Amino acid sequence: MGKSSKDKRDAYYRLAKEEGWRARSAYKLLQLDEEFNLFQGVTRVVDLCAAPGSWSQVLSRVLIKGEKFGRAGWEEKQREARRYVLGPDYKEDPVVVGNVEVEKSAKRKEGVRIVAIDLQPMSPLEGVTTLRADITHPSTIPLLLKALDPDTYDPKATTASHPVDLVISDGAPDVTGLHDLDIYVQSQLLWAALNLALCVLKPGGKFIAKIFRGKDVDLLFAQLKIVFERVRVAKPRSSRASSIEAFVVCEGFCLPEGFKASLDNPLGAGTKLPTDLQRPKEKAEPSRKVREDGAVEIELGSDEEDEKDVEEGGARWIAPFLACGDLSAYDSDATYHLPKDRVSLDPVQPPTAPPYKRALEMRKLAGGAYGKTKGQDRQEQS
Repeated sequence: MGKSSKDKRDAYYRLAKEEGWRARSAYKLLQLDEEFNLFQGVTRVVDLCAAPGSWSQVLSRVLIKGEKFGRAGWEEKQREARRYVLGPDYKEDPVVVGNVEVEKSAKRKEGVRIVAIDLQPMSPLEGVTTLRADITHPSTIPLLLKALDPDTYDPKATTASHPVDLVISDGAPDVTGLHDLDIYVQSQLLWAALNLALCVLKPGGKFIAKIFRGKDVDLLFAQLKIVFERVRVAKPRSSRASSIEAFVVCEGFCLPEGFKASLDNPLGAGTKLPTDLQRPKEKAEPSRKVREDGAVEIELGSDEEDEKDVEEGGARWIAPFLACGDLSAYDSDATYHLPKDRVSLDPVQPPTAPPYKRALEMRKLAGGAYGKTKGQDRQEQS
């Protein structure tokens, strides 16, 4: 959360500081939850690439403290106003979805476990266990399993004894401006988050992650479809329309038969899934060979078969796209005029270890900007 003129006029940037969020990205998760009801029945969550902690802050305030935001928060305020006007004896009819009665009032949940992982240090949050680790390294799994179940942790286990309900990832690389390169690096980060999620998710669990939309993004959706029953892509209102970022919302986690999740042998690194589950029996199985340089070549069929598959609609699968957020809300790409009596607020949580910290220290030792202090500048001007 910088202090440039554009950031000052960004409505979500200012709103995040006014409402106590660490970053404006908190509204992205809130709007995704409002659209897909992500937190319904969720008690165990893993937040990957969590720093500075805005998504973990949302989890803490929603799952642990029982706060409500967005449409649900507005309805809660309306109910409180009706109770105040009509008296304490006023009771509303319960809301039933299916055969389950939905809890309308804010309620603090018990037994919630939230684990946040990032390479960068993160300031503590209530009810959140923070780990400074690499999500691509196999040694992270034992640390995560111990944080999830400190009482029943088994050092020899490779999967969670009590699997988690939801894995989220808002991580993104430092963009270079070269879209093809940025999309590739982001897809590798998503692949690392997915492989870790395979080790800890329970059957029917959910996985939310940031992606960069490119020309071959439908291939990514089809790959996620292998381990999830339902895959959708969403663009929250708080995400700038000029950005290529979006979020995949995967529900109904189900591992293929015979596959064992492990970071030592991640999905896609030499893993061979049963082909009869993916292709009709009348088609020949794809051939696989390893070249001298270590690359794996897979022959899926002739061009004529591929063209026939495209015509039949079986070779390509495109996930449904949803735009989240109220259309009457703020425009994340617009800049708004600042009120005359506006007071500039400091960030809720300044960076604990920013990459530019060493540069600031060296600049301070040199006497400020360009090696001069403010006092020296005044003497030269006089």
